[in-house]
Amino acid sequence: MTQFEAFVRKEFFHIFRDTRTLLIIVGMPIVLITLFGFALSLEIRNVNVAIMAKQNDPMINRLADRINRSDCFEVTDVVSSEAAVDSLMRRDVVDAVLMFDSGFSSQLLRDGAKLSVVSDASNPLLAPSEAMYLIQAVNNFFADEFEGMAQPQAGLTTNVRMLYNPQLKSSYNFVPGVMGLILMIICALMTSVTIVREKESGTMEVLLVSPVRKLTMLVAKMIPYFVIATAVLIIVLILAYTVLKVPLSGGLGLILGISLLYIILSLALGLLVSTFTKTQLSATLICGMVFIVPSMFLSDLVFPIENFPVVFKWMAQIIPAKWYIGAIRKVMIEGVSIMYVWKDIVIMAAMTVILIGLSFRNYKERL
Repeated sequence: MTQFEAFVRKEFFHIFRDTRTLLIIVGMPIVLITLFGFALSLEIRNVNVAIMAKQNDPMINRLADRINRSDCFEVTDVVSSEAAVDSLMRRDVVDAVLMFDSGFSSQLLRDGAKLSVVSDASNPLLAPSEAMYLIQAVNNFFADEFEGMAQPQAGLTTNVRMLYNPQLKSSYNFVPGVMGLILMIICALMTSVTIVREKESGTMEVLLVSPVRKLTMLVAKMIPYFVIATAVLIIVLILAYTVLKVPLSGGLGLILGISLLYIILSLALGLLVSTFTKTQLSATLICGMVFIVPSMFLSDLVFPIENFPVVFKWMAQIIPAKWYIGAIRKVMIEGVSIMYVWKDIVIMAAMTVILIGLSFRNYKERL
């Protein structure tokens, strides 16, 4: 057995000996994917809707029945006045209201009719989505009701199209982002803490006096976490595809290639942190505050970068997760080829080379 193989074997033994950390590494991705995929969902479901019509109209009744059969809405009340609508809203009985003018059907058949969608905007995150879902449901109903008849459609001016994610499933947005966050935590945080722990325990001194070259030692420390991160990546992709029904439209090979590059980049970040920190606490704080927290808020995972002030937009450009999440989201959801994500790949590759070079330069051969 060569010295390099012995070092790699030693690193694997070091990881598997700490069963609690290993359980966290494997269990945390499953918990995060499940949490973001189901519990933290922004999808529209079970929205209580009221219908306001000043007279009984068979067409409105059919529309209400169609909306009520969907998974998104439940028609709870049919009222005839705006005062009743206001009362339902104030009592938090309904979340949205469809308001029809008098003689809606005859007006629609003659020269076009109007309807209003009223949504409770006290929750600004859900109100626009609820209104958009309702408009789309109404458009679909009238498209089926008057199929082949052009004139009735003239009064419906709203046309909503959703590309790549027509059901607006929030898991399509969260899963690529959570993948970037998980891999950053496993690779950067765990690698830096593990190496610094050897400094604190004194075992690093034994390694430094060995005849193994510095580059060999660095690579040997990266390989075990590379293998573990790859296994976690496969688990996350299986969960995303089978449980959350997130597509892998761009092909598994390209998804794995981009993800493996990001894993190496995250490992390089962890190595760099370990070269200038002396305690596990300082390594944890630096990885958490400098890498993980920005990866959550400046990577398009939670908030769109387009809405940021200029300063934060520039800061987002140096966050590795921003480029990974952008590329993997395009490949998984939009199904694009490498031609459309080459810029993200080149930037991540450049970051990897720079960080490995800095880690190699800062890695001290004596404590």
